[in-house]
Amino acid sequence: MGTPLRGLRKPNETMRLIVTAFIGVVVGFFLGVSFPTLSLTKMSLPSSLFPSIDLNYLEDKYSGLSTQALLNVWSSLKRNRGTASHFYKFNETKIWVPTNPRGAERLPPGIIVSESDFYLRRLWGLPSEDLTIKPRYLVTFTVGIAQKNNIDAAVKKFSESFTILLFHYDGRVSEWDEFEWSKRAIHVSVQKQTKWWYAKRFLHPDIVAPYDYIFMWDEDLGVEHFDAEEYIKLVRKHGLEISQPGLDPQSKGLTWQMTKKRDNSEVHKETQERPGWCTDPHLPPCAAFVEIMATVFSRNAWRCVWHMIQNDLIHGWGLDFALRKCVEPAHEKIGVVDAQWILHQSVPSLGNQGKAEGGKAPWEGVRERCRKEWTMFQDRMAVAEKAYFEAMKIDPPNSTAT
Repeated sequence: MGTPLRGLRKPNETMRLIVTAFIGVVVGFFLGVSFPTLSLTKMSLPSSLFPSIDLNYLEDKYSGLSTQALLNVWSSLKRNRGTASHFYKFNETKIWVPTNPRGAERLPPGIIVSESDFYLRRLWGLPSEDLTIKPRYLVTFTVGIAQKNNIDAAVKKFSESFTILLFHYDGRVSEWDEFEWSKRAIHVSVQKQTKWWYAKRFLHPDIVAPYDYIFMWDEDLGVEHFDAEEYIKLVRKHGLEISQPGLDPQSKGLTWQMTKKRDNSEVHKETQERPGWCTDPHLPPCAAFVEIMATVFSRNAWRCVWHMIQNDLIHGWGLDFALRKCVEPAHEKIGVVDAQWILHQSVPSLGNQGKAEGGKAPWEGVRERCRKEWTMFQDRMAVAEKAYFEAMKIDPPNSTAT
């Protein structure tokens, strides 16, 4: 009797399995419709299943796709697994290139970009189409708003071949927006600092490397008789690595004969000074000498001069006598351009940024520090040269005393 009964239950069990499977399919379908996307990052999967693939990246990139579409993307990635694995395996090998820039020895040389620029770029489009023109020269002015009209006149003497960079020592930047050229200029604002402080921190040779010449000018220069393009032509013609425009004889505070403009001359490289001022006709201030108010450096000369600027000696006094150490022969490669000249107005606007102490006016404290820095710079140079020559066991040349 028991055997027939067990045989009768089999069709019922079969039907139950069919109904259960059908219900499972229906429920699965509705679950799939209700949750169309799949979060791979929420799933706990073994790393061997997804070797060297960033799941966050996949989810972010394809977050708008359906589950099936996302799985299709994954299938495509699996087909390229061999290529990806090869890349990551290669990337894990040890790279060490001692000739790379310091700190970048672990990078393949082909990816290194060791120099930069001040070229302004767009936020859209192709990078290769950003620049309609690449400026070949850089001009910097250290400025306060009181001299904005003077700077406006000066900037207009420089063509589109120049990148314009303003260092603002008074913190007032937005007020320059009235000038159209200001919108394409670079503005750096740190209060109560000098152009040599800015230069040491923002004009590293690897940053200004694209520029053939770097003009480092004060804000109080009259430029009625100056043309930047003509100036550069004369600098190239006469092989000047460090130069300045001649100073109009009417300039205030004209100290040195070397920087005074000469008539009927394109360039001069030496002069006669007061008796006893020059120990050698090829040494400053009779030759190999320009002042620091309106200096123009070639790319190569600036690379040397930048390293000579001291972080704490911010006024630059004494640099003019030491510039000759960066070019050779200095008395031929440093000179004054007479045919393009300027007027030094000697406006003490930066001096007024000082602080009145001990009954002294602000500008008096600034001037006192300038003189101290000159002495300190000379002492440091003398000590450094002496240490070098002693280490090399050679006699120092007489010229190092200057």
